[in-house]
Amino acid sequence: MDTVTTTPRGRGRGGRERILAAAARLFATQGINATGMEQVAEGAPVSKRTLYTHFRTKSDLVVAHLQDLASSGATLEGVLTREDIPPRERILRLFDQPAPEQAPVRGCPFIDAAAEFPDPDSPVHSYAREQKLRMVQLVAALVTDMGCRQPVALAEQLVTLADGAASRAMVLGDADYGRHARAAAEVLLKHALPEPN
Repeated sequence: MDTVTTTPRGRGRGGRERILAAAARLFATQGINATGMEQVAEGAPVSKRTLYTHFRTKSDLVVAHLQDLASSGATLEGVLTREDIPPRERILRLFDQPAPEQAPVRGCPFIDAAAEFPDPDSPVHSYAREQKLRMVQLVAALVTDMGCRQPVALAEQLVTLADGAASRAMVLGDADYGRHARAAAEVLLKHALPEPN
């Protein structure tokens, strides 16, 4: 007699990718702390054993999620490394919050994660801080190339505007809130950069 074998749903290759995809969906819609590991396993779908094989702790999962976001280029910071866009426009695009699709406006995922893991020594908070410091470095490099004499000071001002706009967009539920900070950034750039010839 022939037997038919079936593979249980969620088994096989791609477990890690499915876990990260499920975590990204859940974190975006309900926040990190409100999302349990069991929910992530169900959303993947994988067994809890598989989940904990890939990610021993929730902190490990959150850091991997943030690393995935950073490497995807899908964050606001990702626009800073796009060589197909002029430097000035890259900076101004920091203020363009993508409109959410049936999800609340979440603002900056790194700020969100740092707020949900407030211990500055936690792996999640530490990774979020690294990304924010990298953002300053990227903006400073761009404004240096544009002729700014005090690039770090200008970069700090611009990323403070971007982070503030992202936070207010989240609190107010207004994906277009960055337009106010963009106008302020244009003034900063005008006064800090040499006039074009």
